[in-house]
Amino acid sequence: MLPRSWHFDLQYLLGQAPWDTGVTPPEVKAFVEDHHPPGRALDLGCGTGKNAVYLARHGWRAVGVDISRLAILQARWRAFRAEADPKFYRGDVTDLSFLDEPFDLALDIGCLHSLDPADRPPYAAGVIRLTRPGGWYMLYAFTPRKEHSAPAGIAPEEIADLFVSAFVIERQEGGEDPTGPPSAWYWLQRRARELD
Repeated sequence: MLPRSWHFDLQYLLGQAPWDTGVTPPEVKAFVEDHHPPGRALDLGCGTGKNAVYLARHGWRAVGVDISRLAILQARWRAFRAEADPKFYRGDVTDLSFLDEPFDLALDIGCLHSLDPADRPPYAAGVIRLTRPGGWYMLYAFTPRKEHSAPAGIAPEEIADLFVSAFVIERQEGGEDPTGPPSAWYWLQRRARELD
């Protein structure tokens, strides 16, 4: 089996990355408009950087992380063309040990639901560690569905289980995806301290 990074590099190389719409979702724009002053933002599975660049252009100190080398190269080029200054790292979202400063916003648009179930707890631990108390975690994820006889997506109950020790789920709404899978948006706020 090919490493996960090769799979995504190949998708970007072939122009078969339907998740890379080039459009920042209205939910992210609304969050940015409502949260002043801007702070530090972490874009998990940032792809070609559209959301990190958007955040940087609106005053956020943005950092993007993606496993695909090709996506990171395209993200850096996008930032250069936009005269924006987010930082981009090629890395695995299940091991964020190379980051240490807290973030006011962690953003995930379609990354968590693509991880194997065994990789979700280390991902969640990284998000919990890196989101400052009072900070936000915005998540867009497919809800469970059958695809090629294998389950895909992530259930709201699993999201709660992964994050309830450190976050309060403030809001959840059904989402829309042009490719048709059912999906949802989640807004979670970091507690002042973790529950025992």
